[in-house]
Amino acid sequence: MAARIILFNKPYGVLSQFTDTGTAGSPRPTLSDYIDVPKVYAAGRLDKDSEGLLVLTDDGAMQARIAHPKNKMAKSYWVQVEGRPDDAALAALRRGVDLKDGPTRFADVKIIAEPYGLWTRDPPVRYRKTVPDSWLEITITEGRNRQVRRMTAAVALPTLRLIRYRVGDWSLDGLANGEWRDT
Repeated sequence: MAARIILFNKPYGVLSQFTDTGTAGSPRPTLSDYIDVPKVYAAGRLDKDSEGLLVLTDDGAMQARIAHPKNKMAKSYWVQVEGRPDDAALAALRRGVDLKDGPTRFADVKIIAEPYGLWTRDPPVRYRKTVPDSWLEITITEGRNRQVRRMTAAVALPTLRLIRYRVGDWSLDGLANGEWRDT
């Protein structure tokens, strides 16, 4: 029987799990608020402040192949940063930056226009009239905790919005925010 693979466009603020085991009080939104499919699990995570492509599967071996850094599966992100990246910042991101948990692998990084047809985020990103912002496309082959945010911060470009749009050959193409589909 073939593995089931689901692509989900995770909204901002949603946890990458099916239950909220965190703090008492009002529960936070989870995958179960959007996906009612038994026995599928996220292959990798996106923190609650990040948006975009989450791959889910019912195949544990496939889940490990997608998520484990040793497999070096490429993951691409659209990253809105505060400031304008200069050549030195871009070069540092490309060759890898030193983080507290060690240097990152090289990354493919380029400046892009705001992605076409991008959905509105709720709540909106904070804007400062005196500080410009820019969009980057960053592709990495590892997946440390909050890695892209820490990489951009290391080169003085704080992340304002982070959207994963590709994992391996899967992408967000044709998938609205909060929607999912089988592949």
